[in-house]
Amino acid sequence: MLWERCCVSYEQAVEAAAGRASRIELCRDLDVGGITPERACITECLSAGLPVNVLVRPRGGSFVFSEKEILCMLDTIGFCGESGVDGIVTGALLEDGRIDCDAVRAMVKKARQYKLSVTFHRAFDHCADPFLCLEDIISLGCDRILTSGQRDTAEEGKGLIAELVRRAAGRIVIMPGSGVTPDNAAQLSEYTGCVELHGTRLF
Repeated sequence: MLWERCCVSYEQAVEAAAGRASRIELCRDLDVGGITPERACITECLSAGLPVNVLVRPRGGSFVFSEKEILCMLDTIGFCGESGVDGIVTGALLEDGRIDCDAVRAMVKKARQYKLSVTFHRAFDHCADPFLCLEDIISLGCDRILTSGQRDTAEEGKGLIAELVRRAAGRIVIMPGSGVTPDNAAQLSEYTGCVELHGTRLF
């Protein structure tokens, strides 16, 4: 089982490395669902001893981004690549709830220039048709989807998560997040078939 811990500081990253975490997702401002961390924090956390995936999201609110915001996200991906992080966590939607394929395609292409992994984040939980969007995200070349199964917590959304795992059939990793704790992790993994879990408190 791969455990990804959400961290907002170097201190949390060090704590994660000392515990059971296999990887960290680095962000800030969790009260708005997380946004891109400060660049100094990214650089500092690379010395914590774990693979680092950086959230690339310029603001809270909707996942519908302007052209200017997409350009900012591409610049952030370039910084991440030059800094030596392991991956990025990003995503974008259109007004009607479909995946913004043009934006995501550009971000995946930029990430691949630096051999970064790409996680499509919980924008997925706001998409209109999860099964159609699953196929779009796979076709765009993302490595995993972070999702609560379109519910408040992954425990509540485990039915959809299990179906996503079934339909993905190994083509992409489905990673439950939101409300994942040491108390429910094993049961959630067994029920859904997921091999990666994401949380802020995993040990």
